Formats: sequence, C-alpha cells, structure tokens
Amino acid sequence: MLYLKKPENFSPKFDVVSCFVEHGGRFLLLHRQDHKPQGNTWGVPGGKVEKGETNIEAIIREIREELGFHADPKKMKLIKTTFVKYAEYDFVYEIYRLQFETKPQISIDIKDHKDFVWVRPAEALKMNLIQDEDECIKLCYF
Repeated sequence: MLYLKKPENFSPKFDVVSCFVEHGGRFLLLHRQDHKPQGNTWGVPGGKVEKGETNIEAIIREIREELGFHADPKKMKLIKTTFVKYAEYDFVYEIYRLQFETKPQISIDIKDHKDFVWVRPAEALKMNLIQDEDECIKLCYF
C-alpha cells in the first residue's frame, strides 16, 4: 500500500526510484517479461537504489539500463516521495519526471522487457499495471 505520509511502524528495507519519461502528453510504459517479478505487467522505468548511490544516480542508471540512453540529471524533477508497506517489507519510493521536447530513442533490453508504449495517463489506467502503478499515475496526473 502506498502512503503519502510515513506510516506508523514503517521500517524500510531499501529505497526505490522510478520515472515518468514524458513526451507530447504521453509517458513511457515498459512491458515486463513473464519471468520477472510481477511479469506481464506494465510499469515505468525504475528500480532499487544500490549501496553508495544517490537516488538521482540510481534513476539515471535505471534509465540507461532500461531505456538505453543517458538522462540529464539537471532535467530530472522529483514529483513525490512516498512510503510503501507490503506484508513482506517496507520501502521509500521516489517518483521522478523527465520531459522531452523530441521523443528519445528507446532501446529496451529484451531480457527484462518485451515491449514499450507511449500512453496518456487515462489510457494507462486501463492496462495491466505493476502493483500500485495506478496509484502513482493518479497521484502524478489527476
């Protein structure tokens, strides 16, 4: 469950970052491979912050790994810091936005993702999304 304020008994095991990569009123969603956790769902680029990394360094790395390009950290905007509690673990979740005037060249790693699409927020809410992605979309766009 996603919280805007730190809930009681919150004990984060790690930090996670993600990014709404935007162009022309749409944002990018990645289709996870079936063998990945929560396989065959759609989600924005992101992942765990590695030891010794800042959150910005982590999202820049994740974008490079998942989309195949280098994002300018100066253009990265923090939208929201949230707190996620699952039965198994808790984590701090930072959501970023990166806007482009010209659509960036995307090169996904087929081991992790089978496809990508540019969608409007309302369209995304009709898709098979990774857990809590719908709440993130609503938080950021509605």
